[in-house]
Amino acid sequence: MRLDSHQHFWNYSATEYPWIPTGSALQRNWLPEDLDALQAPLALDGSIAVQARQSLEESRWLLELAAKNPRIRGVVGWVDLRSEKVAESLAEFSKNPKFVGVRHVVQDEPDDRFMLRPEFLRGIAQLRAFKLTYDILIYPKQLPAAIELVRQFPDQPFVLDHIAKPFIKDGQISPWREQIRELASFPNLCCKVSGMVTEADHRQWSPDDFLPFLDVVFGAFGPDRLMFGSDWPVCLLAAGYEQVFSLVRDYALRAAPDAAAQEAIFGGTAAKFYLGRR
Repeated sequence: MRLDSHQHFWNYSATEYPWIPTGSALQRNWLPEDLDALQAPLALDGSIAVQARQSLEESRWLLELAAKNPRIRGVVGWVDLRSEKVAESLAEFSKNPKFVGVRHVVQDEPDDRFMLRPEFLRGIAQLRAFKLTYDILIYPKQLPAAIELVRQFPDQPFVLDHIAKPFIKDGQISPWREQIRELASFPNLCCKVSGMVTEADHRQWSPDDFLPFLDVVFGAFGPDRLMFGSDWPVCLLAAGYEQVFSLVRDYALRAAPDAAAQEAIFGGTAAKFYLGRR
């Protein structure tokens, strides 16, 4: 199965999606039929739809889309992990086999150690009982907290979104590089090769800009713990779907050319991580 491990859908509303830049291509509805047309030429069999706003309503809506669209293989939704009633929400959503994981937009939290707050840790501790994964969405400044989080839960499946959004535009690789290597030492963590173009110069990036960063994640995780993700339609701020796919494909063909590695990066790892647990 060839999968895109990370993409989004929404019915656009400035109120519901205040993070979307004014005047950008993102200010419209982006729905499954839009993605299907882009994936078919690349022989992708489907994708994992990931939450784009923090509401139970959106999690339910994504599951409704998935019920109607077999190419949506799984949904990473949102529940309030800090709530004392989080187990009730997890019980509700986990009844649906397409609900495969949870994400919180930690990158927007002002406290760099937000993930280590007791109420958040209490919520993370609930996930394994429901066979759910957790997507870590952070900026580099939050990597130390992510390291501690993953260390505390050795049996919880985690995946790092967008290679932790390093400063690609500025070419700043440290201390991101060293912290990624430490994070990768935990075997219960995978990494999405996604979200890179929006961390580069949106108008003038070139494939060479990403090489030092790709070298780090391929060296740290190896192909068996990496998964391609488009971050579509957010990627449209800097690149088209095929450009994003080609960027990862071309590097992977040089760094890990054998068939098993290619199968893992472009679907196998994501299928095992998300779908193999449900």
